[in-house]
Amino acid sequence: MGKMGRPKSDIIKDRIVTIRMSDEEHSRLKEYSRKHQQTITETIKEGVNLLYKTHLERY
Repeated sequence: MGKMGRPKSDIIKDRIVTIRMSDEEHSRLKEYSRKHQQTITETIKEGVNLLYKTHLERY
């Protein structure tokens, strides 16, 4: 019998990023995530993608 559990993804996500932030920054992050019904991880990834699209693609 095969293994049970979640199927493997084509994109391996094995990188972990740890950051420090102030209480105010963390509160804003949690509030934004809650209002947009997404996880903190999804919010941060969305922010990174937005920055990339608006700044880095120009160069």
